[in-house]
Amino acid sequence: MSKKDPPSPTSERGPQGDPWHAFGYVVSGVAVYGLVGWGADQWLGTSFLVAIGILFGAVLGIYLTISRFDALPRFPRDSEQGAPHDPQSDQHPDPT
Repeated sequence: MSKKDPPSPTSERGPQGDPWHAFGYVVSGVAVYGLVGWGADQWLGTSFLVAIGILFGAVLGIYLTISRFDALPRFPRDSEQGAPHDPQSDQHPDPT
């Protein structure tokens, strides 16, 4: 019988985490900022801030979910790839 090696922690798998955390971020963002918007509506006598609060909370919850689970691909910056390429260094001196 052959032994199966456990998957290495550095293997390239998708983002991992509890999906209930993602659900909680979005729902709590909608609830908190919707409540803030409702309170601002009551205080200022308007009726549109609750909708803005709900939308802002949903966007913030999605942003927190993406940043928490690191679901966006990362691209190396120019400074991480080494020194920038100098086109002047490619020119050879004229041997005349």
